[in-house]
Amino acid sequence: MKKNYEIRLSGSGGQGLILAGIILARAAVLDKHRVTQTQSYGPESRGGSSRTDVIISDQDIYFPEAVNFNCLLALTQEACDKYLFDLREKGILIIDTTYVKNLALAAENTYELPFTEIAIAKLGSPITTNIMSLAFLTKVTGIVKEDSLQQSIAETVKPAFVDINLKAMQIGFDLADNYGK
Repeated sequence: MKKNYEIRLSGSGGQGLILAGIILARAAVLDKHRVTQTQSYGPESRGGSSRTDVIISDQDIYFPEAVNFNCLLALTQEACDKYLFDLREKGILIIDTTYVKNLALAAENTYELPFTEIAIAKLGSPITTNIMSLAFLTKVTGIVKEDSLQQSIAETVKPAFVDINLKAMQIGFDLADNYGK
């Protein structure tokens, strides 16, 4: 792993990105990394902009917010437009094509999938899009161990939602394994 790995998960309020950031940060702690997780959301909790930054490192972290991302997950067009230019030159861009229709700049490592549509088709609801896309990101970047992500989900989400979130996680892993095939 690189010294500092900066990740921004972005979209709109209600998409569960803050929870996804907390889950990712906890998985990094389980992997014995140093980590910070910060969050920001617009005035409306549902529909306004939402983002969470996770910095994973093997050394001290002196600034808690991501400024030059190694990886950007954008679940909405607004989020993609707003944060795309803060992605590193060789950074990884993951977009939900359900809502992101136009890319101002095609990053070299861009992954485009209709995560929300897949969540609705496979699990009957868009509610697990956050976990599915997080699992995809985890598999593509290798930033945390799959077992750590699974344990973090099991320990973080409400007990009634553990099973569906673990299913979403597995779908995200499978999407990454089969991407481009």
